Amino acid sequence: MSLYRAELRRLVLRRLTRWATVLGLAVLATVAVGVFLSNQKIDDAAWAKAEVAAEQDWQQQVRQTEEFRAECEQAAAQGDQSDRFPPDCSHISPPPPDAFPAEQYLPSTFEFRASFGQTLTAVGAILALVGFVVGSSFVGAEWNTGGMMTMLLWRPKRVTVLLTKLAALLTGLLALAVTTMLLWFGSFWLIATTRGSTEGMTAGAWQSFALTGLRGTVLALVAAALGFGLASLGRHTAMALGGAVGVTVVGQFGLGVLLSLTGAKFIGAWMLPTYVQAWVEKEVVLRDFQVCRVSPYGCEPETLTLTWQHSSGLLVAGLVLVLGGACWAMRRRDIS
Repeated sequence: MSLYRAELRRLVLRRLTRWATVLGLAVLATVAVGVFLSNQKIDDAAWAKAEVAAEQDWQQQVRQTEEFRAECEQAAAQGDQSDRFPPDCSHISPPPPDAFPAEQYLPSTFEFRASFGQTLTAVGAILALVGFVVGSSFVGAEWNTGGMMTMLLWRPKRVTVLLTKLAALLTGLLALAVTTMLLWFGSFWLIATTRGSTEGMTAGAWQSFALTGLRGTVLALVAAALGFGLASLGRHTAMALGGAVGVTVVGQFGLGVLLSLTGAKFIGAWMLPTYVQAWVEKEVVLRDFQVCRVSPYGCEPETLTLTWQHSSGLLVAGLVLVLGGACWAMRRRDIS
């Protein structure tokens, strides 16, 4: 059996791989079920119910307005100058019927074109988390248990062994990501068909969703490679997980507090989640309300747009640094 097949089999048979996959899919299934239960299809009965509710609210508002105007006229007749009432009671008039449109009383419905893109961000984040945990444990456990040293006794090519393990990891995760994305598309198309609407879907919309799903898949692969590289550098799973916690707690929350105290502009531009969001959603617009430009529409904050191209540079730099360091350490350090 080839080394690649052996590593791929070892990846699939690991309990952590199975549990992480099951938990990740369970979270996504919970999200899908929640969306299904919280939406419903808009039919003639729903419109009729919404129109009745709108009419009832309008009638209630008319009654309350008439009662308030009667109180105002009574107070005016008694010479009451209370600030509760306007000087001229004739200005108190009920709102027009169109102030209560039936659309506001319709139940929540899932519109595929308008809402599905936001769900792809959640899929990409869950797959990235699963990939990072599985990737760091896949090589970290080999170092911790001595399996790496045993393997190098019959395959002494260190970098080749490391990269073969990485290739097996990425292959397995790619299969999981593609399968999950296909199930996600199918599940939400079914939700939109039964509990919402699929109107407005064009070739361009499908292409946009497909590219977003592709970027989410790439994010998961990058996260797995980073976890793999960090664990290999530290020769322990805790190196990757501890590094992730350190970056999150110190590098994100601590840096965010420091930047807030110093009054820095566009604090989100220094946060890794912003670039992750920009990568999956194609762009993120940051707004700085400390500086406003006066316009006929009021205060217009200064904006900064981060695109997926900015994020791609950061992801590539991280991969080169971590994986390059892992290969260098594998080649130069003693195996013991």
